[in-house]
Amino acid sequence: MPLIRLQPPLKLLLLISVFYFRYSDSEIIFEERFEDGWQSRWVVSDWKRSEGKAGLFKHTAGKWSGDPDDKGIQTYKDAKHFAISAKIPEFNNKNRTLVVQYSIKFEQDIECGGGYIKLHSGYVNQKKYGGDTPYSLMFGPDICGSQQKKLHVIVSYQGQNYPIKKEIQCETDKLTHFYTFILRPDATYTVLVDNREREFGSLYTDWDILPPRKIKGDSRKPADWDDREYIDDPNDVKPVGYDSIPAEIPDPKAKEPDDWDEEEDGIWRRPKIPNPAYKGPWKRKKIKNPNYKGKWKTPWIDNPEFEDDPDLYVLKPIKYIGIEVWQAEKEAFEEAEKVRRAREEKEAERTREESDKRKAARDSQYGARKRHRRHDPDDDLDDYHDEL
Repeated sequence: MPLIRLQPPLKLLLLISVFYFRYSDSEIIFEERFEDGWQSRWVVSDWKRSEGKAGLFKHTAGKWSGDPDDKGIQTYKDAKHFAISAKIPEFNNKNRTLVVQYSIKFEQDIECGGGYIKLHSGYVNQKKYGGDTPYSLMFGPDICGSQQKKLHVIVSYQGQNYPIKKEIQCETDKLTHFYTFILRPDATYTVLVDNREREFGSLYTDWDILPPRKIKGDSRKPADWDDREYIDDPNDVKPVGYDSIPAEIPDPKAKEPDDWDEEEDGIWRRPKIPNPAYKGPWKRKKIKNPNYKGKWKTPWIDNPEFEDDPDLYVLKPIKYIGIEVWQAEKEAFEEAEKVRRAREEKEAERTREESDKRKAARDSQYGARKRHRRHDPDDDLDDYHDEL
């Protein structure tokens, strides 16, 4: 089990740990408590320094702490970018449970900012390490104004970054909080905040990495689909004389008024009252429909575009861990948002283009098969769909 641990005050205070779990064994790949000698393990990047936008890291316990000797690294100066990285023993999480966890404290109110832990594969030029350095996993809080207070979980697959689709809330107070991401060989994950489960799910469903396993099929109800739960009893017979029963009858209790004058008032007749024997128009009794198939619902079918990858959860071999922190005050807020939106739009456009290319390739194959079928009636397009 790999563990990476970082502990700074915030301005920013981190404690990072990366663990591996395999069966009953565990292995700590990397743990950092920022005790004496931490500088020998970490390289501060020159990212943004030439632009005057790079901040510094301080070694401190922060403004308040339970133990003044329990120190971490803290960002120094507002509205800056901060980047630091460490080379760690290379590890691979295939057939293992990976746990990445760290603690972080925001000691001041920030207009917009984030502090992320990143795991990197391949070579990293640590002196140039920054926001554009490719990563395999990114995990951490992102706070922007009153609307965005989310916890990022972004994984890289085949060179493309995929953010989690769920909105996971991060903590926004000024206390230390412990964030944990667990990724298992069955591609399930758990996010813990202060060791309490905040979210749980699967890479298959909570990221748009692979097409869904199931999609909705034809929404049209088949002509022979019987969704009547009850039907008229065909063996029920109308009783003899049922239709001759009147709806109303003369009131047997009524009496002719004493002052009734037939010459002036006409012949007296009893007023009508509802007939207790009358049961309304005759209807057959209802019975359970033996052909009832249930209420019609659009069926879920296997997605022909889905192709499983049993190694979906496997990250490329991890060699570095990095911390990227950025803070934006009011003047830098709009610029930071512009850069973030541009990056997200670029990634979304790339995903759309790849999807369009895959669809065009499938349509081309299908069209060729369809043209061939005109000359070969035994060729079954439905089988072709199944192959896809």
